[in-house]
Amino acid sequence: MLIPHPLLGLRDAEEFTYLGDARLLDRPDGMAEGAAAAFYEYVHLRDNPAGVHRELWFHEQGDRSWLVVTRNTVTHEILGAELARNVKGGAA
Repeated sequence: MLIPHPLLGLRDAEEFTYLGDARLLDRPDGMAEGAAAAFYEYVHLRDNPAGVHRELWFHEQGDRSWLVVTRNTVTHEILGAELARNVKGGAA
């Protein structure tokens, strides 16, 4: 599987480490009211969608950047990738 790195072009997926759902970028405020419940949901309650999904990938064997990769989990087709630092929230 090839991932279109926004800075380096097509890279083999073996250079990357998969973290999970890109919604992890939307970390709850630990000081807000209801923080314990929000963190429980953030850590333990995740969807496992079939179809188009946004995921976090770390370019461990390259420039060590974090990417948000849009991928079809049924076909494994990569639809796009962007630097995580340029993504406002993960669930977009």
